[in-house]
Amino acid sequence: MKKKLLSGIIAGAALLTLAACGNSDTATNNTDSSALSGKVIAGGSTALQPMAQQASTDYTAKNPEVQITVQGGGSGVGLTQVLAGTFQIGNSDIFAEEKSGIDASKLNDYKVAVVGFAPIVNKDINIENLSTKQLIDVFTGKVKNWKEVGGPDEKITVIGRAAGSGTRVNFNNLALGGATEVDGPTQDASGTAVTMVGQTPGAISYVAFSYLDKSKDIKAVSIDNVKPTVENVADNSYKVWSYEHMYTNKEKETAVEKDFIKYVTEDIETIKKLGYIPISEMKVERDAQGKITNK
Repeated sequence: MKKKLLSGIIAGAALLTLAACGNSDTATNNTDSSALSGKVIAGGSTALQPMAQQASTDYTAKNPEVQITVQGGGSGVGLTQVLAGTFQIGNSDIFAEEKSGIDASKLNDYKVAVVGFAPIVNKDINIENLSTKQLIDVFTGKVKNWKEVGGPDEKITVIGRAAGSGTRVNFNNLALGGATEVDGPTQDASGTAVTMVGQTPGAISYVAFSYLDKSKDIKAVSIDNVKPTVENVADNSYKVWSYEHMYTNKEKETAVEKDFIKYVTEDIETIKKLGYIPISEMKVERDAQGKITNK
Protein backbone atom coordinates (compact mmCIF):
# COMPACT_ATOMS: atom_id res chain seq x y z
CA MET A 1 0.00 0.00 0.00
CA LYS A 2 2.81 2.42 0.93
CA LYS A 3 4.63 1.53 -2.31
CA LYS A 4 1.49 2.33 -4.38
CA LEU A 5 1.01 5.64 -2.58
CA LEU A 6 4.65 6.61 -3.13
CA SER A 7 4.42 5.72 -6.81
CA GLY A 8 1.34 7.89 -7.17
CA ILE A 9 3.05 10.86 -5.55
CA ILE A 10 6.07 10.51 -7.84
CA ALA A 11 3.88 10.21 -10.95
CA GLY A 12 1.87 13.26 -9.92
CA ALA A 13 5.01 15.29 -9.35
CA ALA A 14 6.29 14.28 -12.77
CA LEU A 15 3.04 15.42 -14.41
CA LEU A 16 3.21 18.77 -12.59
CA THR A 17 6.80 19.21 -13.74
CA LEU A 18 5.85 18.50 -17.35
CA ALA A 19 2.93 20.90 -17.14
CA ALA A 20 5.15 23.62 -15.73
CA CYS A 21 7.63 23.11 -18.54
CA GLY A 22 4.86 23.25 -21.09
CA ASN A 23 3.53 26.50 -19.63
CA SER A 24 7.01 27.99 -19.65
CA ASP A 25 7.46 27.20 -23.37
CA THR A 26 4.10 28.71 -24.20
CA ALA A 27 4.97 31.95 -22.43
CA THR A 28 8.25 32.14 -24.33
CA ASN A 29 6.59 31.51 -27.68
CA ASN A 30 3.94 34.13 -27.06
CA THR A 31 6.31 37.02 -26.49
CA ASP A 32 7.28 38.85 -29.70
CA SER A 33 5.27 41.97 -30.56
CA SER A 34 2.35 41.13 -28.23
CA ALA A 35 4.65 41.62 -25.23
CA LEU A 36 6.36 44.77 -26.48
CA SER A 37 5.94 48.04 -24.62
CA GLY A 38 7.57 51.43 -24.47
CA LYS A 39 7.66 54.91 -26.00
CA VAL A 40 9.24 55.79 -29.32
CA ILE A 41 9.72 59.18 -30.95
CA ALA A 42 10.27 58.91 -34.71
CA GLY A 43 11.15 62.30 -36.17
CA GLY A 44 12.83 64.05 -39.05
CA SER A 45 11.92 63.81 -42.73
CA THR A 46 8.56 65.35 -43.63
CA ALA A 47 8.65 63.38 -46.90
CA LEU A 48 8.47 60.18 -44.85
CA GLN A 49 6.07 61.60 -42.28
CA PRO A 50 2.77 60.50 -43.91
CA MET A 51 3.90 56.87 -44.05
CA ALA A 52 5.44 56.93 -40.58
CA GLN A 53 2.26 58.45 -39.16
CA GLN A 54 -0.05 55.91 -40.77
CA ALA A 55 2.21 53.03 -39.78
CA SER A 56 2.37 54.23 -36.17
CA THR A 57 -1.42 54.39 -35.97
CA ASP A 58 -1.80 50.87 -37.34
CA TYR A 59 1.06 49.44 -35.28
CA THR A 60 -0.06 50.83 -31.93
CA ALA A 61 -3.59 49.56 -32.55
CA LYS A 62 -2.09 46.07 -32.62
CA ASN A 63 0.41 46.80 -29.84
CA PRO A 64 -1.46 48.94 -27.30
CA GLU A 65 1.44 48.94 -24.83
CA VAL A 66 3.60 50.81 -27.34
CA GLN A 67 3.34 54.58 -27.76
CA ILE A 68 4.81 56.07 -30.95
CA THR A 69 5.04 59.80 -31.63
CA VAL A 70 5.86 60.94 -35.17
CA GLN A 71 7.40 64.37 -35.71
CA GLY A 72 8.80 66.34 -38.67
CA GLY A 73 11.64 68.82 -38.62
CA GLY A 74 13.63 67.65 -41.63
CA SER A 75 16.15 64.90 -42.28
CA GLY A 76 18.97 66.83 -40.66
CA VAL A 77 17.00 67.08 -37.44
CA GLY A 78 16.18 63.37 -37.59
CA LEU A 79 19.83 62.37 -37.93
CA THR A 80 21.08 64.81 -35.31
CA GLN A 81 18.45 63.95 -32.72
CA VAL A 82 18.70 60.18 -33.04
CA LEU A 83 22.41 60.48 -32.29
CA ALA A 84 21.64 62.77 -29.36
CA GLY A 85 19.07 60.31 -28.01
CA THR A 86 16.13 62.72 -28.27
CA PHE A 87 14.58 60.60 -31.05
CA GLN A 88 14.64 56.81 -30.96
CA ILE A 89 14.17 56.70 -34.74
CA GLY A 90 15.58 59.33 -37.07
CA ASN A 91 13.64 59.59 -40.35
CA SER A 92 15.74 60.74 -43.27
CA ASP A 93 15.59 61.12 -47.07
CA ILE A 94 19.38 61.13 -47.24
CA PHE A 95 22.14 58.76 -46.21
CA ALA A 96 23.70 59.69 -42.88
CA GLU A 97 27.02 59.88 -44.73
CA GLU A 98 25.67 62.84 -46.71
CA LYS A 99 25.04 64.97 -43.63
CA SER A 100 27.97 66.98 -42.32
CA GLY A 101 28.72 66.38 -38.65
CA ILE A 102 26.95 63.01 -38.47
CA ASP A 103 28.94 59.91 -37.50
CA ALA A 104 27.16 57.29 -39.63
CA SER A 105 29.12 54.48 -37.96
CA LYS A 106 27.06 55.01 -34.79
CA LEU A 107 23.75 54.48 -36.57
CA ASN A 108 21.85 51.50 -37.93
CA ASP A 109 20.41 52.27 -41.37
CA TYR A 110 17.06 50.71 -42.29
CA LYS A 111 15.78 51.52 -45.79
CA VAL A 112 12.00 51.28 -45.53
CA ALA A 113 10.87 52.58 -48.94
CA VAL A 114 11.76 54.73 -51.94
CA VAL A 115 10.23 58.11 -52.75
CA GLY A 116 10.37 60.33 -55.81
CA PHE A 117 10.52 64.14 -55.75
CA ALA A 118 8.73 66.28 -58.31
CA PRO A 119 8.71 69.97 -59.23
CA ILE A 120 5.27 71.44 -58.56
CA VAL A 121 3.69 74.61 -59.89
CA ASN A 122 0.51 76.55 -59.23
CA LYS A 123 -2.29 74.93 -61.25
CA ASP A 124 -2.79 78.07 -63.34
CA ILE A 125 0.67 77.80 -64.90
CA ASN A 126 0.25 76.03 -68.24
CA ILE A 127 3.59 74.27 -68.06
CA GLU A 128 3.71 70.47 -68.24
CA ASN A 129 7.42 69.91 -68.78
CA LEU A 130 10.76 71.61 -68.13
CA SER A 131 14.16 70.57 -69.42
CA THR A 132 16.92 70.16 -66.87
CA LYS A 133 18.48 73.41 -68.09
CA GLN A 134 15.18 75.28 -67.77
CA LEU A 135 14.63 73.84 -64.31
CA ILE A 136 18.08 74.98 -63.18
CA ASP A 137 17.56 78.42 -64.70
CA VAL A 138 14.20 78.80 -62.90
CA PHE A 139 15.43 77.67 -59.48
CA THR A 140 18.66 79.68 -59.63
CA GLY A 141 16.80 82.85 -60.63
CA LYS A 142 18.27 83.18 -64.12
CA VAL A 143 14.76 82.87 -65.56
CA LYS A 144 12.31 85.17 -63.78
CA ASN A 145 9.17 84.99 -65.93
CA TRP A 146 7.24 81.95 -67.08
CA LYS A 147 7.05 83.25 -70.66
CA GLU A 148 10.81 82.60 -70.96
CA VAL A 149 10.16 78.84 -70.72
CA GLY A 150 6.92 78.66 -72.72
CA GLY A 151 4.47 79.65 -70.02
CA PRO A 152 2.29 82.71 -69.37
CA ASP A 153 3.59 86.25 -68.89
CA GLU A 154 3.82 85.93 -65.13
CA LYS A 155 6.53 86.40 -62.55
CA ILE A 156 8.08 83.21 -61.16
CA THR A 157 8.10 82.82 -57.39
CA VAL A 158 10.51 80.11 -56.24
CA ILE A 159 9.55 78.56 -52.93
CA GLY A 160 12.51 76.63 -51.59
CA ARG A 161 13.04 74.36 -48.62
CA ALA A 162 14.90 74.92 -45.36
CA ALA A 163 18.61 74.11 -45.20
CA GLY A 164 18.09 70.94 -43.10
CA SER A 165 15.62 69.43 -45.55
CA GLY A 166 16.52 66.08 -47.09
CA THR A 167 14.04 66.88 -49.87
CA ARG A 168 16.13 69.96 -50.69
CA VAL A 169 19.38 68.01 -50.69
CA ASN A 170 17.98 65.39 -53.04
CA PHE A 171 16.26 67.82 -55.39
CA ASN A 172 19.26 70.14 -55.60
CA ASN A 173 21.67 67.27 -56.25
CA LEU A 174 19.54 65.12 -58.54
CA ALA A 175 17.38 67.66 -60.39
CA LEU A 176 19.52 70.80 -60.33
CA GLY A 177 22.94 69.20 -60.73
CA GLY A 178 24.13 70.65 -57.43
CA ALA A 179 23.15 74.22 -58.30
CA THR A 180 22.26 76.61 -55.47
CA GLU A 181 18.67 77.80 -55.26
CA VAL A 182 17.93 81.50 -55.51
CA ASP A 183 17.32 83.25 -52.19
CA GLY A 184 13.63 83.56 -51.48
CA PRO A 185 10.79 82.23 -49.37
CA THR A 186 11.36 78.76 -47.88
CA GLN A 187 9.17 76.23 -46.15
CA ASP A 188 10.21 73.77 -43.46
CA ALA A 189 7.70 71.07 -44.40
CA SER A 190 6.36 69.44 -47.55
CA GLY A 191 2.76 70.09 -46.56
CA THR A 192 3.28 73.83 -46.20
CA ALA A 193 5.22 73.94 -49.48
CA VAL A 194 2.17 72.46 -51.23
CA THR A 195 -0.10 75.02 -49.56
CA MET A 196 2.12 77.96 -50.47
CA VAL A 197 2.45 76.95 -54.12
CA GLY A 198 -1.31 76.49 -54.35
CA GLN A 199 -1.95 79.93 -52.88
CA THR A 200 0.78 81.86 -54.71
CA PRO A 201 0.30 82.80 -58.40
CA GLY A 202 3.33 81.85 -60.49
CA ALA A 203 4.86 79.74 -57.73
CA ILE A 204 7.11 76.70 -58.13
CA SER A 205 8.60 74.33 -55.54
CA TYR A 206 9.21 70.60 -55.14
CA VAL A 207 7.83 67.85 -52.90
CA ALA A 208 7.84 64.10 -52.45
CA PHE A 209 5.38 62.08 -54.54
CA SER A 210 3.49 61.35 -51.32
CA TYR A 211 2.29 64.98 -51.32
CA LEU A 212 1.21 65.32 -54.97
CA ASP A 213 -2.44 64.53 -54.25
CA LYS A 214 -2.73 66.80 -51.20
CA SER A 215 -4.12 69.77 -53.15
CA LYS A 216 -5.95 70.42 -56.41
CA ASP A 217 -4.23 73.81 -56.57
CA ILE A 218 -0.86 72.36 -57.60
CA LYS A 219 0.37 70.07 -60.36
CA ALA A 220 3.53 68.10 -60.99
CA VAL A 221 5.88 68.94 -63.87
CA SER A 222 7.83 66.45 -65.98
CA ILE A 223 11.61 66.78 -66.34
CA ASP A 224 13.10 66.25 -69.82
CA ASN A 225 9.72 64.83 -70.89
CA VAL A 226 9.88 62.08 -68.27
CA LYS A 227 6.86 62.08 -65.99
CA PRO A 228 7.37 61.84 -62.21
CA THR A 229 5.72 58.45 -61.72
CA VAL A 230 6.37 55.41 -59.57
CA GLU A 231 7.03 53.29 -62.67
CA ASN A 232 9.66 55.70 -63.99
CA VAL A 233 11.39 55.86 -60.61
CA ALA A 234 11.52 52.07 -60.32
CA ASP A 235 13.78 51.72 -63.37
CA ASN A 236 15.57 55.06 -62.85
CA SER A 237 14.07 56.64 -65.99
CA TYR A 238 13.05 59.42 -63.60
CA LYS A 239 16.18 60.06 -61.59
CA VAL A 240 14.99 62.37 -58.81
CA TRP A 241 14.35 59.86 -56.03
CA SER A 242 15.84 58.65 -52.77
CA TYR A 243 15.53 55.98 -50.14
CA GLU A 244 13.45 56.67 -47.08
CA HIS A 245 15.66 55.72 -44.14
CA MET A 246 14.81 55.01 -40.54
CA TYR A 247 17.96 55.29 -38.44
CA THR A 248 18.46 54.02 -34.91
CA ASN A 249 21.27 54.58 -32.43
CA LYS A 250 23.41 51.42 -32.36
CA GLU A 251 24.10 51.70 -28.63
CA LYS A 252 20.47 52.33 -27.64
CA GLU A 253 18.38 50.40 -30.17
CA THR A 254 15.52 48.43 -28.58
CA ALA A 255 13.29 45.55 -29.65
CA VAL A 256 10.35 47.93 -29.99
CA GLU A 257 12.19 50.14 -32.48
CA LYS A 258 13.30 47.16 -34.58
CA ASP A 259 9.84 45.63 -34.57
CA PHE A 260 8.16 48.88 -35.62
CA ILE A 261 10.64 49.45 -38.45
CA LYS A 262 10.10 45.87 -39.62
CA TYR A 263 6.36 46.54 -39.61
CA VAL A 264 6.81 49.72 -41.67
CA THR A 265 8.97 47.96 -44.26
CA GLU A 266 6.61 45.00 -44.67
CA ASP A 267 3.40 47.07 -44.89
CA ILE A 268 3.48 47.05 -48.70
CA GLU A 269 -0.16 48.06 -49.07
CA THR A 270 0.31 51.29 -47.10
CA ILE A 271 3.61 52.04 -48.83
CA LYS A 272 1.94 51.94 -52.24
CA LYS A 273 -1.27 53.63 -51.13
CA LEU A 274 0.61 56.68 -49.88
CA GLY A 275 2.72 57.11 -53.03
CA TYR A 276 5.95 55.42 -51.97
CA ILE A 277 7.69 52.49 -53.63
CA PRO A 278 8.54 49.22 -51.86
CA ILE A 279 12.27 48.47 -51.87
CA SER A 280 11.47 45.08 -53.41
CA GLU A 281 9.96 46.68 -56.52
CA MET A 282 12.99 48.80 -57.41
CA LYS A 283 14.95 47.58 -60.42
CA VAL A 284 18.06 49.53 -59.43
CA GLU A 285 20.02 50.38 -56.31
CA ARG A 286 21.81 53.59 -55.33
CA ASP A 287 24.63 53.87 -52.78
CA ALA A 288 25.59 56.79 -50.54
CA GLN A 289 27.95 58.09 -53.24
CA GLY A 290 25.12 58.17 -55.80
CA LYS A 291 26.30 55.18 -57.84
CA ILE A 292 23.43 53.35 -59.58
CA THR A 293 23.57 49.59 -60.20
CA ASN A 294 20.98 47.24 -61.64
CA LYS A 295 19.52 44.64 -59.31
